[in-house]
Amino acid sequence: MTLDFPNRSRSFDEARNAVRFIGYDGTFEVRFMVEAPALTTSDRKTVGAEALEAECLAAFDAARGSIHDVARASYGRGRRTTYILTAADFRKRKA
Repeated sequence: MTLDFPNRSRSFDEARNAVRFIGYDGTFEVRFMVEAPALTTSDRKTVGAEALEAECLAAFDAARGSIHDVARASYGRGRRTTYILTAADFRKRKA
């Protein structure tokens, strides 16, 4: 099976400082998080929590295709139910 992302919803998890989204491998749900530093150079100290959330969600929306590609690559390396994507995951993709 392949990993698909039919649900475009995403949300900001303030406690984990990450954007959450869900993928599906057939009927199996796979949870992903992208850490805020992978999406933006801002942090809560410089922009505040609400501004960081808005910035991260906008960055996620703008890069949705490449984020899904990185998620698929991570999923392909070892199937789990939850993945945390970091800036390093995106740098690997560019290399």
